[in-house]
Amino acid sequence: MSNKSGPPPIVFVLAALVLLGGGFWYFKNQQPPSPTISTTQTGTVPDTSTPTNSAFPPPASVPGGTVVRIDGSTSMVGINQNLKRGFEGQFSGTSVAVNANGSDKGIQGLTAGTVDVAAVSRSLSAAEKSQGLQAVPVSNDAIAIVIGNANPLGSGLTSAQLADIFQGKISNWSALGAPAKPIRVLNRPVISGTHQSFQDLVLKGANFGTTPNIITLPRDETTGMVQELKTDGIGYATYAQVAKQSTARVVAIDGVTPGASNYPYQRKLLYVYKNPPSPAVQAFLGYATSSQGQQVLVQGN
Repeated sequence: MSNKSGPPPIVFVLAALVLLGGGFWYFKNQQPPSPTISTTQTGTVPDTSTPTNSAFPPPASVPGGTVVRIDGSTSMVGINQNLKRGFEGQFSGTSVAVNANGSDKGIQGLTAGTVDVAAVSRSLSAAEKSQGLQAVPVSNDAIAIVIGNANPLGSGLTSAQLADIFQGKISNWSALGAPAKPIRVLNRPVISGTHQSFQDLVLKGANFGTTPNIITLPRDETTGMVQELKTDGIGYATYAQVAKQSTARVVAIDGVTPGASNYPYQRKLLYVYKNPPSPAVQAFLGYATSSQGQQVLVQGN
């Protein structure tokens, strides 16, 4: 009986290895690709508590009859007017109604539904954010310290001296090297966002003084404050509103004036809206933060 011939055992081993390797390669390459993480997935959504300028895209068109109501900071009167003209000029049939009753009044109108956008010159509080309010930075600003042109103060002030003046610790110009005369400190009302920003930036959160020489103005407006400076007063305002004043001059702080990048009292001016924003609000904020809107804003200042 003859022996049956066939391939040696090593051939079967090699064949098995080839089959296993091929199967592994096939199943590996059939696995679905890793999912692409989109910006709408959990954990990748931008922090809308401090939106960037891309939060609202520039509008290509806006329906006629669109109305946007703005109220808030007196520091943003010029900004509001410039953007109103630009928006209404570009989008026929739209209307932007602007008022300036102070940052707090703007916020109150926003929560009450009588305002669409609040112009605010201070940061939002935690309580305001909890009500669904969100802020979009519109412009940078500096709080300038001003005295009358006829004031005999010959030099600037230190940041410590300024804080002491507004807390009532320094109440006479003689303590600052000027002729002896009581200092009249002109403070803005508490509804003012500039008042609150000044308290944060200059007083580091401490309270204003209550000495008799510290006078709280009845209205949050710069023109009246400048008129009251005379030879013995000191006040503060958004830099854009006093930079070209003919009867007042800006005081350097620690040797630095508001136009410098290292000036200590700088802040952001904000437009605040209630979430979710209406189409009108989205359109206006998209325009305000677009390159075109920013050019209109700067050209008007």
